[in-house]
Amino acid sequence: MEGVAWFTHKYIMHGFLWYLHSDHHIKGKKRKLMERNDIFGLFFAGISAGLIVHGAEGLKPTFFLGLGVAGYGLAYFLFHDIFVHRRAPILKKSRLPYLNMLRRAHHFHHEVETRQGAQAFGFFYVSPQLRKKFWKSD
Repeated sequence: MEGVAWFTHKYIMHGFLWYLHSDHHIKGKKRKLMERNDIFGLFFAGISAGLIVHGAEGLKPTFFLGLGVAGYGLAYFLFHDIFVHRRAPILKKSRLPYLNMLRRAHHFHHEVETRQGAQAFGFFYVSPQLRKKFWKSD
């Protein structure tokens, strides 16, 4: 899923669907309960649910694919929306250097408010050069 998320983020969210993602990149913006960017999460939740329902009878491979999409979506929601962007008053700090590196790398991605020029499109994977830059044992 990380590869799909990277591709979707770089070429679709920062591509032809930038309109939906752009509000997520506005610095200093007071976050609302919902952003246009959240449509992507709803879209992937729908795909996940459809795959699970399609594969539930007889436990077809689509069932497990749907569970994988749902698991990634839950992890993404917890780490991206809650931990990194602090859209809820929980999970504010971590003693784990890996999680803090993910937060730093994602904020580095958000330093660019435009469609072009952003880096670090993955979420759970940080490139070796950015890993060196952001890895700190807090």
